[in-house]
Amino acid sequence: MTIWWGVLGLLLGGYFALAGYDYGVGMLLPALSRDEAGQRRVLGAVGPFFLANEVWLVAAVGVLFGAFPHLEGRVFAGAYVLIVLLLLGLVTFTAAVQLRSRHPEGNRRGWTFAITAGALVTAVSWGLFLGNLVRGLPLDAQGRPVDDVLALFNPYAVLWGLGFVALFCLQGLVFLAVRGPGRVRRLTRSFLLPVGVFLVTATVWGAFFGGSWAALTVVAVAFAAYLTVLFGLRRPRLALPAVMLLSACPALLVGVLRFPVVLSSGAGYQLTVDQAATTPDMAAVLGWFAAPTLLVLVVVQWLTWRAHRRPVDEKSLLHF
Repeated sequence: MTIWWGVLGLLLGGYFALAGYDYGVGMLLPALSRDEAGQRRVLGAVGPFFLANEVWLVAAVGVLFGAFPHLEGRVFAGAYVLIVLLLLGLVTFTAAVQLRSRHPEGNRRGWTFAITAGALVTAVSWGLFLGNLVRGLPLDAQGRPVDDVLALFNPYAVLWGLGFVALFCLQGLVFLAVRGPGRVRRLTRSFLLPVGVFLVTATVWGAFFGGSWAALTVVAVAFAAYLTVLFGLRRPRLALPAVMLLSACPALLVGVLRFPVVLSSGAGYQLTVDQAATTPDMAAVLGWFAAPTLLVLVVVQWLTWRAHRRPVDEKSLLHF
């Protein structure tokens, strides 16, 4: 089941690397442009990739339910409040992006607010969720959720929630520097320090929760990617893959932090990858679909990027 755990990590890492700039652009939409034409061009920059990026999350959830049903049950039970918040943010953001420009003469301020709010809730929820996975979910020694909702909003998880807001905003701005309208370099620099503080603080603080050599490798990759972005802003096409890799690192870190333990709690509960896995027969059935699905995802994503690699301007066809 180690291979399936790697597949899950690949899908989640791809989701954060690709969809992170969607949420970053959404959170910054009012600040990027105040007129309607400018906001439409900003959304048009992410428009061709928007739905394709979300498919990575759908595929990851499918692998989680199919290959690791016991893990899915424990995670959803221990973090159900964050899961609900995450779903609310995702639904609000996705619906608002697609409905905002449906009526040419309609008032779009409400939809713009929904885009920003949905993206913000999504980013914070992901940060809180992954931060709790690093620290340990609030489960008792038998793996049952404790009756303390506020335990999910512990200081370390809140740090991750705020850090994800800065990280996704940075990713969205670097993306716009490559494909979007206007100049965003000055605004991009304002998010470099918060992201750097998040990386250093989360690493030093998180060291008290344990780790592995694989986790140290992921942390080193994250810092290398951050430095590439820091010194490569003058070359956005170099900074973009670096910040995408940086956004994927938190999910990869959670996956390798205590492997083969894939879920733990402060009360001493631990769930290994073999205990979380489905039956061998079910894993064999899933294997018939894994490789073709991954191939289709990668090919479609690559073709989408190839078809829309030019920056957005006044003559571009806008999807939203």
